[in-house]
Amino acid sequence: MSEGRPERRAISGVLLLDKASGFSSNSSLQKVKRLFRARKAGHTGSLDPLASGLLPVCLGEATKLSSYLLDTDKRYEVRIRLGEETDTADAEGAVTVTRPVPEMSEVLIEKTLHEFRGEGKQIPPMYSALKHQGQRLYDLARKGLEVDRPARPVTIHALKLLRFDATSMELDVHCSKGTYIRTLAEDIGRALGCGGHVEVLRRTGVGSLDIADALTINQLDMMLPEERDKALLPMDELVHHLPALEFNEAMSLLLCQGNPLFVPQAPTQGWVRLYGRSAGFLGLGEVLEDGRIGPRRMFTRPE
Repeated sequence: MSEGRPERRAISGVLLLDKASGFSSNSSLQKVKRLFRARKAGHTGSLDPLASGLLPVCLGEATKLSSYLLDTDKRYEVRIRLGEETDTADAEGAVTVTRPVPEMSEVLIEKTLHEFRGEGKQIPPMYSALKHQGQRLYDLARKGLEVDRPARPVTIHALKLLRFDATSMELDVHCSKGTYIRTLAEDIGRALGCGGHVEVLRRTGVGSLDIADALTINQLDMMLPEERDKALLPMDELVHHLPALEFNEAMSLLLCQGNPLFVPQAPTQGWVRLYGRSAGFLGLGEVLEDGRIGPRRMFTRPE
């Protein structure tokens, strides 16, 4: 360890970060990691630099659960600039198409938004981290290349108009995993006949986690170390959407030794949270084909 460099800690937990616009998710993550002097840190799905809002940051053992939050619903507030399309579908790109905007009215907007609510399919944008033959789409896009992208199923659970003017609208979006808000904005603009792109984007929710409970880098920077530690959520908050099962000490020990167990009235499929009555959160299990609960990712070992 270099002289003067603070020692890293084996600290585990979840920080709800309110990422500022203009910063990448990774640079924001590294700032959090330094502030907590954490040995290990990761986030649960990046936000574009243009976007602000909720970025759950996992420290220590919580990084092993980050992928489970990727499957949860998301909430956003977005301002769509109408009449212009860009090569990135947001305000950071170059304008590629300009069209006149029709006279906007709440009736027209609601009629258009209705087409996008519920289940549908969406073609991912070229400026995305998806891969084509081993290459990131955004790398291909920066070379001026465009490849076919299969449409993917998405669900828009709610699409609420917040406000609008002659050239823009602001929406509250509740959507399934894998939904690209930039593509949604572009598609809504095209449905109106004028095109559009994301001008401002803010993520307000990830699963059961809410932006109201998030802290900014500046707020964290002004806290004492012990105050920052108290701001961490327990790592099982990342999987709070999964059903929970509780076990006595003997059964907890069997699970932590890798033994599947029959559990009366347990879920019949999927993943579950496992808790010991005295040990607390043990880890995650999965319902096996024979109905037993198989331990899959365990963290706490009872005495």
